[in-house]
Amino acid sequence: MRDLRRAIALLTIVPADFAPDDPAPVGRAMAWYPLVGLGLGLCLGAAWWALGAASEVLRAALVVTLWAVLTGGLHLDGWSDCCDALLATTTRERRLEILRDPRLGAFGATGLGLLLLVKTAAVASLSGPSALLLAPALARWVLVLVARRWPSARPGGMGDTFRAGLGAREIALASATVWVAVALLGGLPALGVVFVAAGALGSFAASRLGGVTGDVYGAVVESGEAAALVVAALMGHL
Repeated sequence: MRDLRRAIALLTIVPADFAPDDPAPVGRAMAWYPLVGLGLGLCLGAAWWALGAASEVLRAALVVTLWAVLTGGLHLDGWSDCCDALLATTTRERRLEILRDPRLGAFGATGLGLLLLVKTAAVASLSGPSALLLAPALARWVLVLVARRWPSARPGGMGDTFRAGLGAREIALASATVWVAVALLGGLPALGVVFVAAGALGSFAASRLGGVTGDVYGAVVESGEAAALVVAALMGHL
């Protein structure tokens, strides 16, 4: 369970009794990313249920806030950095510099605001908590696929570190978790949309950076969660 503890430590603020100097390849923990997503989804679903007496908008805002807190804002940071770097008109080298810059630019601030707005509105439109359980798992599954599909844009960087040791076993375990969750909770349309969104974002990032980075992984998670929520909200209104 060492790899599971590492996945929990990397993706959440939950103490996981994990040694940072563990020599095992970090990418092996990716096998458990969707399972950690399901755990996160259970917390969000429980919060959604517990806040049933609140208005739809307030409940959604509080759930999305809890979402950001439980993940330490890790993926939100990657999303905003990617908005700044990928949407700017500049060179590949400058884009990589922007990704390393801790300052938030206009594209990043706008993208972050719009993302949170979409997620909050989608959560407010849900008729039940199933999408909250499934969205974090789907998003972390496609992160694994993107890490496998595209090379690191910065050899030796965070993207390389996170994918070290990622192989067929990890892909199979991560995929099995997601397919079981989809079979139990439904959400096949969301799975398809999240898969396509991740492929589009990964391809776009690779075309501009020559590969993907740790920030791109974060952006893939955030876009995947938002896509899954929007699909669930729209399906509930059909």
